[in-house]
This record gives sequence, structure tokens and C-alpha cells, in this order.
Amino acid sequence: MQHYNIFELGLESNPANYTSLSPISYLQRAAFVHPHRVAQIHQDTRYTWAQTYERCVRLASGLNTMGIRQGDTVSFLCANVPALFEAHFGVPMCGAVLNAINTRLDAEAVAFILQHAETKVLFVDKEFSDVASKALKMLAVKPTVIAVDDPYFDQGELLGDSTYEQLLQSADADYAWQMPADEWQAITLNYTSGTTGNPKGVVYHHRGAYLNAANNIVSWDMGQHPVYLWILPLFHCNGWCFPWSIAAAAGVSVSLRHVRADAIYHEIKENKVTHFCGAPIVLNMLNNAPEEMKGGIEHQVNAMVAGAAPPAAVIEGMESMGINVTHVYGLTETYGPCVVCAWKDEWNDKDLAAKAALKARQGVKSPMQEDLMIADPDTLEPVAKDGETIGEIFIRGNIVMKGYLKNPSATEEAFSGDWFHTGDLAVWHEDGYVEIKDRSKDIIISGGENISSIEVEDVLYRHPDVEEAAVVAKPDDKWGETPCAFIKLKEGSKATPEDVIAFCRDNMAHFKAPRYVEFGDLPKTSTGKIQKFILREKSKEL
Repeated sequence: MQHYNIFELGLESNPANYTSLSPISYLQRAAFVHPHRVAQIHQDTRYTWAQTYERCVRLASGLNTMGIRQGDTVSFLCANVPALFEAHFGVPMCGAVLNAINTRLDAEAVAFILQHAETKVLFVDKEFSDVASKALKMLAVKPTVIAVDDPYFDQGELLGDSTYEQLLQSADADYAWQMPADEWQAITLNYTSGTTGNPKGVVYHHRGAYLNAANNIVSWDMGQHPVYLWILPLFHCNGWCFPWSIAAAAGVSVSLRHVRADAIYHEIKENKVTHFCGAPIVLNMLNNAPEEMKGGIEHQVNAMVAGAAPPAAVIEGMESMGINVTHVYGLTETYGPCVVCAWKDEWNDKDLAAKAALKARQGVKSPMQEDLMIADPDTLEPVAKDGETIGEIFIRGNIVMKGYLKNPSATEEAFSGDWFHTGDLAVWHEDGYVEIKDRSKDIIISGGENISSIEVEDVLYRHPDVEEAAVVAKPDDKWGETPCAFIKLKEGSKATPEDVIAFCRDNMAHFKAPRYVEFGDLPKTSTGKIQKFILREKSKEL
């Protein structure tokens, strides 16, 4: 067999026709190949791919006219509406970096982000004008502010001297935008929703965004022209890169401002939604919706879930409605999903409960992620694939962040040993599938035995009266730690703590069952994750 070495052939590693990878090219192709197909639906408003492309070009032109140049940060404090979808293309088309801000943050956190990111222009949805106004008062150097005026939302005041639509109208539809000269150039900046201290700024590059957009389509088998409903916030890991996936597949982006069961079911039926993403809490909300709300879906709907390990009971509830669930795993630092519970044909004959249990595992590396391993966090030695030995999840590849903005020490620590350290604890099954057992700080050690809070929560969610559950370690004089459950009951429930404890003891090893149960609402972060550190403190008082 003959081997060809590019240097022996006189070829450079980067030939003359080399082009940087960037998800902007997906938009350009969609507009060229499918100009008249609907690209965006926002209630009664429709934009085709040709119109969407022009709007993105105009946004790039408007920003350029304002003096925005390569590497400048443009921030959006905005709901899931067309302006933020278009920003994922228009901002990088002028070389700038998009910073989509978490709309659930308070003014102090927003001010920190604007200052840390050195934001030059801030687009503010009128729903969030109040928090933005307070944040701007805290800044010594203020960005230019432009209002995003959603015609279907009549609350809040416009902030800024002009609006998003006015900027587009005054801009050049023939603006000569450029692909990035270097695919490792920053495309977006996302801030972690850490529960302690200031959030860290995670930098994405064009190459990673391009690859993970394609990765979503391949790993989820989305095909051409999917209809995608925005339940997942666009500010969260850039909507897990799905704005760019939708463009690559020439699909349809369906806006949804507020996440409510009635609105979700309406959009699914009205616009024949085929795909949506969400946290387990969203699936749980859909499971618990009135039966009459769920009826009338006559097409295949696919749900991708991540954010926390979904209880098998939640997956089972969705599957029983005919909604196919795909479980994925990722972090802000990995562009969102990079591990997927890839389904195997040999699992098709299993019953619904067994299928749900399999789907609750995080899975294997996605097609365009390079490496995944479960290893000892100190030695980086891989653990045995026995489904029992616990180690930390480590990831590396093209869909891992460039690093943390202005934080070289945190970046170096995160990539120690040339792997990205996730901080999540998991086991490796014999077939290579990963299953998270806990965050390193959430594992419960009782009498020398490790108890997975996720395993206990999984049992709790099978209780017919439990709507939400979180389990933490409570200090114990005899055992060191013991499981303590905080539960939000379904409306009208008459369950008692004793009922819940008895249910757990009937369905798992007795030493793993919670000894304490507290009913009430659960504290959550701005991205909807349960704040276990608050519950750990509260458990000490019980």
C-alpha cells in the first residue's frame, strides 16, 4: 500500500483553499439553498431563511457602523426571541464576540458580567429593562444600550435611544461580512452559573461552535428541516449550540418567551414541533400537566434532556406519551452536550421501565468529541469498567472551551494533565457507558459507605406524590453523614415524611434511605438547578 506524506508531495498543512470553520457558513448555505423555507416562527411572525440571512447581515453592518471591531463584546439580555437567535450569526459576522446574559440574574451579577466582559453594546429586552437599568448604574464605563421591543410582549419600558429593528432598518443589507481568519478566534462568551463567588467567563471558538452544531444533528439524528422549540434558554451555552444546528439543517426556530406547560403543548401541536431541549424539571412539569393538555399530538416529538441526571421515572413518563427522550451530558465549558446516551438496537425489546433506566445513564462521547474517561482525580488513572468503581469524568477534544476569560489560574487548573476536569463523579459500565453518581461535593458517606444522592432521588421521583426532590448529606454523630431529603409535593398530596421514608426503604437498601424528610419549595439557581449547598446548611437545623 502506498502512503502519501503531504510534505513529500510538496503540500502545506494549510493549503491555499483552506477556510476556517465557522457556524456562520451554515446560515449562508441555508439562505442560498432554501431561501423561501420558513426559518423563524415567533407567534404570528414568520421569517424565511433569506430574510433571516439579511437581518443577520444588517445586524453585523449596524454594529460595524457603531465602531464594533474584532474581539469586541456585544451583550444581549434577552428572552428567546428572533433578535437573540439572529445575534448568534450577526454578531460574529462583524468579528465581535456574543455574550448572551442569563436573564434570571440580579443587577449585581449583570453588572459584574458587563464590566468583566468589557461590553461595548448591550441589547436589552424590555422585560428586563429594570434589572439592566440598575446594573448600568453600577458601571463606571457604560456600554451603548439598544432596546429589543417584542411586539407580542407589552410589559416593561424600552431602554436605550434606539431599538433593534431601527438598527436593522438603517443598516446595509449588502455589508461585506467576513469569515474569521482564524477558526480558533472567540465567537461567544458564556458565564457559568456558579453558586458561590463570581461566575467565570467561558470562551468558545468558531471551530468548536461549528463542530458541536453538526454534532447535535448527528447524535440526535435530527435530519433535514427539524422544527425546534426554544424551551432551553438561548443564553445557556448558546442554546447548546442549537441556533447553529438549526441553520445547518435548514430547520425552523420556534420562539417561546415563557416556559409553561400550556404554551409548550400549544406550540408542539400548532407548529408540529419535532425537537426541544430542557432540564429534567421541564419534563417533570410536562408529565404533571392535565391530561387534556397532553392530547392531540399526532407526530413524533423528540426531547433532549440534560442539566442534572433525570430520574428514570421522569423519562418513563415522557416515553409513555410517545415523546422520545435522549439523555445527554455536558457543561458550559463543553459547549453544552458532548456525551450522549446512544441507543442500541438490542435494547428495543426491553420494557418501558428498563428502557428508562438505560436512558438515565449519561452515555458515551458524542461523535465529534475526542476523548472521555472516568479516572482517579489525583492520578488520572482510568477506573475499572465494572459499573461500581467511582471516578471523575474527564473530557478533551475540539468541543471544549478555549479557557476562562482573564483567569489563567482557573484555566490551568481545569486543564491539569491535559484533560478537562468536570468535577462530576461517575462509574464506567462494562459497555463503556458512563453513569453519573454525583458531584464530588454531593456524595454522601455514611458509615464508610458511599451513597449516591442521585440514586436516592431516582427512587423518590417514583413516589406518586413527589413533584421535585433533592437529597443531601446531613451530619450525623453515629454515621458521619446520613441522607436527608427535601421534597416538593404535588398539589393536593397528603403524603407524610414517614410515608416517603417507608417507600424508599421498600425500594432500596435501608442504609441508603433518607432518615429525614422536609417538605417545601426547593431553592434553585438562575438556570433552574437545585441549590444543594443551601439545603446542606438547612439540613443541619433539622
